Amino acid sequence: MTTDARLYLVAPVRLTAAPLIDLVDELVSAGVDLIQLREKEMEAGDLLRIGAPLQEACTAAGVPFIVNDRPDVAVTLGADGVHVGQNDLPVDAVRRIFPAGIVGLSTHAPSEVDGSLRADGLDYIAVGPVHETPTKPGRPAAGLDLVRYAARQVALPWFAIGGIERSNLETVMEAGARRVVVVRAITQAPDPVSAAARLKELLLTAPL
Repeated sequence: MTTDARLYLVAPVRLTAAPLIDLVDELVSAGVDLIQLREKEMEAGDLLRIGAPLQEACTAAGVPFIVNDRPDVAVTLGADGVHVGQNDLPVDAVRRIFPAGIVGLSTHAPSEVDGSLRADGLDYIAVGPVHETPTKPGRPAAGLDLVRYAARQVALPWFAIGGIERSNLETVMEAGARRVVVVRAITQAPDPVSAAARLKELLLTAPL
């Protein structure tokens, strides 16, 4: 992962407007710096089937391809990275399965942010959810206070996540975020490429 990454797309295989694979080139040209495939209900075989062409498309476009939750699938695909949550395998175990490449971790509270700072092998963390989001049912919003906490405490790359869209991005940036994970603001947009470009344009107004 390049340290200047700003806009991280987490997406299912099918966006509202089109299949993800059909949009990879345009999304990268619009400013998407990382692409994560998240299909939590799919079994490993299906993830391998849909992930292989996505990995190839991302490699051709020059963007890292990240797999959600499954270091075994990431290794098998030759993916660039894997992202895990607090209840998934711990980071040290992920690194034993996935020794090379990018490893990211979700954090939802100051204690989890602090714990990530003590973990060996992490390349980045995601901080949130800033706002309640249907992609994380039942998880309350962590709010902007957690963003402010991360801005004070975290030296490695970190991304604010959770309900972030163009209309509230500036507020999230005012709290200290310079990198964001976006899901619905791109995946459900009628024009995902334009949505990505607008987000990236605003992100680039503040230095890392």
